Amino acid sequence: MRNTTDAIIGAVSRSLTDPATLLLGRYDPTGRLRYTGRSTVLPRPLATTLPARLSPAGEEHPWTGRTFSATWGAKAALTVVLVVPELVVEVRADVSRDSAGRWRHPVKPVRLRDDLAPADVPLFGDATPSN
Repeated sequence: MRNTTDAIIGAVSRSLTDPATLLLGRYDPTGRLRYTGRSTVLPRPLATTLPARLSPAGEEHPWTGRTFSATWGAKAALTVVLVVPELVVEVRADVSRDSAGRWRHPVKPVRLRDDLAPADVPLFGDATPSN
């Protein structure tokens, strides 16, 4: 079963000018941005409009120094670019979560949510709401 929900874009894979997937997060109750999952390959319209909306993050990004695996169970690291976590995206997510509270399967990007701020996104660990 899949529902739509919102998440914060914390990084992109491949490059800032040609993003392939999104690495998504949500804030926890202490205000720390926690990684919650990765998207499927971006639909072309989103992949072409997103670069103008993204800003590279500085060293203060909460995921600085973290590595992400290229695929589930792989030792190879994914090439990612950390971005300022200010954009919200609506995603279609499977309700399954792993033991850490992250989405078990890649989520499908639906649209940017210009009407929402990161503070409007459900907290990390909140159940995915049905929409």
